[in-house]
Amino acid sequence: MDAETWDTVGRLVAWLDAESTLAPDVELLLRFMKLSEETGEVTEAVIGVLGQNPRKGFTHTWDDVDSELCDVILTAMVALRTRNPDAANVFKAHMAAVASRSLTTTN
Repeated sequence: MDAETWDTVGRLVAWLDAESTLAPDVELLLRFMKLSEETGEVTEAVIGVLGQNPRKGFTHTWDDVDSELCDVILTAMVALRTRNPDAANVFKAHMAAVASRSLTTTN
């Protein structure tokens, strides 16, 4: 993630904070819970792509799934930035740790 992306996330957090009437701790919890809502929308889109709801049929495309996945990523970034002002560095360090343990070669 580049600095521009994290700057945009920071601006979104500031906008959400300014619009909220809730206590900051409640707002943070709701941003965590928003992730579940967004992942549910990914599931709904995949079901719609596969036509697995007989009542609704084929209602989504793979582009819809992509869009919902982007919503999950952005929602997680907003939640992380809300919880930690140093979110960009936290994410960078975490990704490096995952890559270090996952992308090693063993012979």
